[in-house]
Amino acid sequence: MALVRKGSRRIVVDGTAYRWRLRGRPTYFQGLAWSPCTFAVEHAATPGTTLVVTTDQPHPSNWIGREPEPALPSGVAAAIRLALRAGWAPTASGSAFHLDQSAGFTTSF
Repeated sequence: MALVRKGSRRIVVDGTAYRWRLRGRPTYFQGLAWSPCTFAVEHAATPGTTLVVTTDQPHPSNWIGREPEPALPSGVAAAIRLALRAGWAPTASGSAFHLDQSAGFTTSF
């Protein structure tokens, strides 16, 4: 599954270029701050398996008004390095590779 180019950002980690994207509008559960924010990463030149990272923050556009920490390129780079160590092969075809970093996320209710 390839990322939509519109809204994606380029990042270079250890000499390899990737593209990452945070969903613009939250899902229903993210909007209510019931589930954490996620972002997707793929290899820039030869997209294969998409990395889906679940953060421990609410979506920035949640409807409840919970203040999240921003998704910074340094955090994205750290997630990419962690996923690569965990076995993510970004140029291989296959289903999405999920990296769950949601420990500590609390819901709004």
